[in-house]
Amino acid sequence: MGKRAFLFILTNILVMTTIFIVWTLITTFTPVGGMYADGQLVLSSLLVFSLLFGFGGSFISLAMSRWVAKKMMKVRVLDPDDNLNQYERHIVEKVHRLSRAAGLAHMPEVGIYHSKEVNAFATGPSKKRSLVAVSSGLLETMDDDAVEGVIAHEVAHIDNGDMVTMTLLQGIVNAIVIFAARVVAFVVSRFVREEMAGIVNFILIFVLQILFSILGSLVVNAYSRHREYHADNGGADLAGKDKMIHALRSLQHYVDRATVNDHRDDSAVQTMKISGGGGMMRLFSTHPDLSDRIASLERK
Repeated sequence: MGKRAFLFILTNILVMTTIFIVWTLITTFTPVGGMYADGQLVLSSLLVFSLLFGFGGSFISLAMSRWVAKKMMKVRVLDPDDNLNQYERHIVEKVHRLSRAAGLAHMPEVGIYHSKEVNAFATGPSKKRSLVAVSSGLLETMDDDAVEGVIAHEVAHIDNGDMVTMTLLQGIVNAIVIFAARVVAFVVSRFVREEMAGIVNFILIFVLQILFSILGSLVVNAYSRHREYHADNGGADLAGKDKMIHALRSLQHYVDRATVNDHRDDSAVQTMKISGGGGMMRLFSTHPDLSDRIASLERK
């Protein structure tokens, strides 16, 4: 279930990196944007720029989230009007039933992606344009009650508007990253020879934005872990507490398969899996430990 957060963060980094490179080349070597005056950095202009492009990059990532998920995970969308087999239709009807129970006015798209991993995710720019996708590995290994608990959890994410909230948080982080990277790069570049200042400034902005983005992801991941508990509670309300706990306990048996893909190298996703890692790796995980989530539900 960490796919949703991972795909959003990855898309955001790619979008922001593209914006950073193009715009930094322009503003470093030309006086475009009003951020520089008499060789000095105009902080008020930089702040406006940071907010504009920070939130712009985040909302572009949100708008692309469903399309990116389909392409990267090779999701096959199940159209209710198509000639689906009995099991595929059962999955679609389950998602739609839980969505109606959550009060969603528009039914999410439902998809399956071929992978041995035991996973599922929900994504999309809004409740009207959302997607719930499950892996073939999950459908092949879990019983019907566990599958229902997992799907209920993902529907709860959509109902909670988690992607939009995450986008706003990511926009704030992006703005801080852009602002801080340019200020630090500008200050450091003042200590090098004038003919080298431009290229040093450009390189530092690029490196610092990547570094600060990684640090900023700690904040985003902390929020992601927090919202998992709310989605578990929402899933329990939709499918029943026993089914939600059963789903999480079932996932514990397959957590080592959460990063296994048939044709993709998922080593970069190991900290994004459905159960949080231990030690320092917990800070980079988008999900709490499954034991903690089960214990939280049992206390409900």
